[in-house]
Amino acid sequence: MLYWLLKYVVLGPLLRLIFRPQVEGLEHVPETGPVILASNHLSFSDSIFTPLIVKRKVTFIAKAEYFTGKGLKGRLTKMFFVGSGTIPVDRSGGRAARAALDTQLSVLRAGGIAGIYPEGTRSPDGRLYRGKTGVARLALESGAPVVPMAMLNSDAIQPTGQIVPNLGRVRIRFGPPLDFSRYAGMAGDRFVERAVTDEIMYELMELSGREYVDTYAQKAKSAPARQPVPA
Repeated sequence: MLYWLLKYVVLGPLLRLIFRPQVEGLEHVPETGPVILASNHLSFSDSIFTPLIVKRKVTFIAKAEYFTGKGLKGRLTKMFFVGSGTIPVDRSGGRAARAALDTQLSVLRAGGIAGIYPEGTRSPDGRLYRGKTGVARLALESGAPVVPMAMLNSDAIQPTGQIVPNLGRVRIRFGPPLDFSRYAGMAGDRFVERAVTDEIMYELMELSGREYVDTYAQKAKSAPARQPVPA
């Protein structure tokens, strides 16, 4: 109830008025049945704009810490994630990846839309990074189509570390659904899962127009900053 209240009464109309979403290819999102929305990840606001423009409920997962913060900021963060339909998952243990997968599978088996960021974290510099194979495992185990979704300028609307978004028109682009039924029964095959993931990332690269980097975003974030070469 809170999800729909925020979307259509409390926040949705105001956000639409302020950010005037420009959306291409929304017709590619099926009106019924299980769907995986696979998106690049440029900004915290990605998880706001996606539920705003997709008519059906989109369920993301997020680390449990977002739901346990203290003080006013913690309460507001929890309210946002609960209201946006996000499910908390403990990602600290060895079984964390499986727990996240099972959570999304339950959404798909109920005929819903599971939202996922294959890169696993926000891009540190706007480029598109190597996808983790969880998205492939999700597609192969559920049999659901994957709709690639590109956030085109959300990093300009809300750069990393900036709390208050900039005014601007957010742009989003969807591609045709990807069908991986040819790999039915092959979940767990790491070569197949890598091939499926790379196909999804290629579509995101084409849709977004962003440069692709064949390394994981988390690794790029933890790498020491490159020092300028002396003249």
